Amino acid sequence: MTYDILSALVGFGFATSITPGPNNLMLMTSGANFGFRRTVPHLLGVTLGFVFMAVLIGLGLARLFDLWPPLRLILKAASLVYMLWLAWKIAHSPPPGLVEEGRPMTFLQACAFQWVNPKAWAMGMTAMTAYLSGPGFAAVVLVAAVFGAVNLPSCCSWVVLGQQMRRVLTDPRHLRAFNWVMALLLIATLWPLLTH
Repeated sequence: MTYDILSALVGFGFATSITPGPNNLMLMTSGANFGFRRTVPHLLGVTLGFVFMAVLIGLGLARLFDLWPPLRLILKAASLVYMLWLAWKIAHSPPPGLVEEGRPMTFLQACAFQWVNPKAWAMGMTAMTAYLSGPGFAAVVLVAAVFGAVNLPSCCSWVVLGQQMRRVLTDPRHLRAFNWVMALLLIATLWPLLTH
């Protein structure tokens, strides 16, 4: 990979990782509700789950959509249903300390979420299409690893933002309002899925 391609990939990775999307909104909400330490498994699941998905896309998984077009519709439907369910869960998150059943997303849940996250699919397919410097497993892993290295600190910033907001959201009514706003914003991220 040349320096020009590497710097373009880092720029693309940063721009797509730092901007609001389903993962970042959920990480910020988790940071606000559970703090940074309890959100770490969710954070690592987002980054490593995306890297794994990007590797599979680079190795040819994206071709399945060309071979069997109904798969795209199935993925859209699954994404829509799952993200609406997550929005409901976020909107109804209990205030910290009041109910013990409230817990952040686990590592495996966050990894699995990447498969129904439309933004993650778009990022992975674009990264592998535009920045793959050659055929082979090593080139695919390099693109995914660079993207993951940029993605992790970008996602961390959303958790820290949520954690800092936690200090302001000490009133359970304010936290409930925050959770509802985050749920509605998560639903708003579905707009591109519904219009394309």
